Amino acid sequence: MTTLETPAPAPAPKNSAPENPARAGRSLAARVASGAAGGALRIFLLLVALFWLVPTFGLLVSSFRDPTDIAESGWWKVFSAPAQLTTKSYESLLENDGITDALFNTVWITVPATLLVVLIGAMAGYAFAWLDFKGRDWWFMVVVGLLVVPVQVALIPLSGLFRDLGIFGDIIGVVLFHVGFGLPFAIFLLRNFFAEIPRELLEAARLDGAGEVRLFATVVLPLAAPALASLGIFQFLWVWNDMLVALVFSSSGSQPLTVALQQQVRQFGSNIEVLAPGAFISMVIPLAVFFAFQKQFVSGVMAGAVK
Repeated sequence: MTTLETPAPAPAPKNSAPENPARAGRSLAARVASGAAGGALRIFLLLVALFWLVPTFGLLVSSFRDPTDIAESGWWKVFSAPAQLTTKSYESLLENDGITDALFNTVWITVPATLLVVLIGAMAGYAFAWLDFKGRDWWFMVVVGLLVVPVQVALIPLSGLFRDLGIFGDIIGVVLFHVGFGLPFAIFLLRNFFAEIPRELLEAARLDGAGEVRLFATVVLPLAAPALASLGIFQFLWVWNDMLVALVFSSSGSQPLTVALQQQVRQFGSNIEVLAPGAFISMVIPLAVFFAFQKQFVSGVMAGAVK
């Protein structure tokens, strides 16, 4: 009986390498993006960042120029005439009582509003994470729901309430408004962070005789430093740069720097020597706070993202 033999497959060329199936399945756009993720992309992002900082640098240079020079030429002319740089604008700023008072008002509003939100949010977040009380999950859902409530909804009702309480137009009214609208996000962020703390660690502290207050102050808060720092930066930037709430709830004696600069813009032609340095100070202080806590900010934002 004759058997049919199947011919052996032809050997593969020696120069051909087996193709990676994962690479073969990738699209052309993915391959281009992967190839550009090296030095070229970093140089492009660096150029974008430098281009984004040009207005900031221009404002800095303008704050050190004389008003007549600002009116006659652009800020880039200072490279060919560095003698234009002067500190007279900052001297005029310090002599302007309206701007200096507004700067101090901004500090009196921002610092208490930030500290109160961080402190109250930390205590409420710990309670929602580790304390058992009736309706805890339902109350937390209410807090999460408050995140979507816009600020504009509460302007008119709270204006009437603050007027009845006698605090409309005072700094305390602006602070209470910022605290009220900052707490939902603070509680949500810190509750998720506190929930990641191992239960065994808290139980060990309780076995050593630590009460809830001592446990919160000596164990929980030190562990939550990154989350507290990120929350503090968020709240600080929001309150410092706010103008809508300040326009509604502040008066001439309690207005922050944003409102004072907005009023100075109406007289732009006659007080540019005050407007330029004031705008730069209003911008550089939040930037300094952010860069001072940058590492804690990144750690706090990523808190709870990966178990």
